[in-house]
Amino acid sequence: MQKGMHTDTERCVRAVQSKDARFDGWFFTAVLTTRIYCRPSCPVVPPKPANMTFYPSAAACQQAGFRACKRCRPDTSPGSPEWNERADLVARAMRLIADGVVDREGVPGLAARLGYSTRQVERQLLAELGAGPLALARAQRAQTARLLIETTTLPMAEIAFAAGFSSIRTFNDTVREVFALSPSELRTRVPRRNAGAVTPGVLTLRLPFRAPLNPDNLFGHLAATAVPGVEEWRDGAYRRTLRLPYGHGIVALAPNPDHVACRLTLSDLRDLTVAISRCRRMLDLDADPVAIDDQLRTDPVLAPLVAKAPGRRVPRTVDEAEFAVRAVLGQQVSTAAARTHAARLVTAHGDPVDDPEGGLTHLFPSPQQLAAVDPESLAMPRTRRTTLTTLVGQLADGTLNLGVETDWSETRARLLALPGFGPWTADVIAMRALGDPDAFLPTDLGIRKAAQELGLPSTPAALTARAAAWRPWRAYAVQYLWATDSHPINFLPV
Repeated sequence: MQKGMHTDTERCVRAVQSKDARFDGWFFTAVLTTRIYCRPSCPVVPPKPANMTFYPSAAACQQAGFRACKRCRPDTSPGSPEWNERADLVARAMRLIADGVVDREGVPGLAARLGYSTRQVERQLLAELGAGPLALARAQRAQTARLLIETTTLPMAEIAFAAGFSSIRTFNDTVREVFALSPSELRTRVPRRNAGAVTPGVLTLRLPFRAPLNPDNLFGHLAATAVPGVEEWRDGAYRRTLRLPYGHGIVALAPNPDHVACRLTLSDLRDLTVAISRCRRMLDLDADPVAIDDQLRTDPVLAPLVAKAPGRRVPRTVDEAEFAVRAVLGQQVSTAAARTHAARLVTAHGDPVDDPEGGLTHLFPSPQQLAAVDPESLAMPRTRRTTLTTLVGQLADGTLNLGVETDWSETRARLLALPGFGPWTADVIAMRALGDPDAFLPTDLGIRKAAQELGLPSTPAALTARAAAWRPWRAYAVQYLWATDSHPINFLPV
């Protein structure tokens, strides 16, 4: 699959005619005769090719006057993999829009974060996606509104506010325009299946993904490194607290064959879109595992690993600054010791939260909270204290930014310039916090051990040279190599 796939008409037609779900989210099919747009896997009889036209985004379909299909619900497709695979302006803008920046800060705020003019951002998004940032954010608001309408008993006025609409009228007009139904009609079409939906602030929903998905490495890694009070594994679900723009939340995520079950408890429903986006990003649910595995299979050493357990994802994070702090805490110590260090910080400096189910007690402390900590109170070697205090100081004052809008190469270089930061720390942050799909860890003890057992070069330089054939998916190759060890979490010198 490639950038601008919607321009390959022949390939898109084949995908629609075969109802291939792998292409959901990559492009949308608009039917000229019905003025409806669908996902490629829509179960209805495919229209004649002459009546199909293809768009790169739901927003572009809406801009062109098409309405969402009531059967396949294209607004619930997995997101396009491109936005987490690329580091150019458009991809970084799309990650920020998914994180709700346009709703909170407007298009000028979006442009400022990217370091471009408003006009440049609008022009590039329009050229590639057929819609500008306002239209893309509007489509996202419509999707959030539909989710709240169908899964809660909230009054429509509260839904409009929570979804980010400026007025009830705009909310009503947008929902009717996008879905060809009024908000009330949308609600009456869906049976009340969610018992938990009546609990204030609690929402139960499904997070779709492209198959296959191997949950073992994904949830196993998160559970193995869970910080007490902030994260836990309970009753087949990974639970954690969330620091969000308007408040805080608690999420429970459980893997299922065709979706990840998500139960969100939010102190402010305006954070719904952001919470979903961050959970999807943490679980790497918008990845295209078929394309990734096909590339890795070309290496005869990796091929058996891929065949044994395809669909491995890169476990990421809901909070980039939190992960960077935890990476430093994990330098030169075991997983258990790193969890202990983090738990002490959480108990002493994290904001307390109320978990009705028990088990979760705090938010992970923010960089601003950690910057106020007396370094002498930290039970770690002096050099690592210096590394940690320098990191949190730069995160707190904005000198260092690890947000979704960052340029991966530039940020990695800035991390390496910090005292106590070596390639392992910088690359693990690039892989799991920044989301670089090509980040690689040739100095990691587990990777080198796996390489040696598999007959791959085990020195960092030679392994890096061999891994060139795995690009741009070396972060996924890391997951397959780690899986050869029953204890895949390794913390090494910087």
